[in-house]
Amino acid sequence: MLNKWRIFWPLTLLLFPLLGMLVSTEIKWGVFDFIIMGIFLTAFSLGINQAFKKSKNIKFRIFIVGIIILLFFLVWAELAIGIIGTPFAGN
Repeated sequence: MLNKWRIFWPLTLLLFPLLGMLVSTEIKWGVFDFIIMGIFLTAFSLGINQAFKKSKNIKFRIFIVGIIILLFFLVWAELAIGIIGTPFAGN
């Protein structure tokens, strides 16, 4: 039973900004930020899970997971600081 919920385990990472907001005034996340990051982390987890389920070849699996991780960091950096300059970039 617990195994089918493993795609939601990365959502525990949202505890870090939540605790950071309680400790410091430097971190200012709104409800919308938590929702977007929750969706983003869940999609990341689903992508990794699908890569492990569908691919049999270990080299292809590593390649796909690497691409997913690269895309995760690029979108995360764009949302956080706007490295590309899209309209949904952060401050």
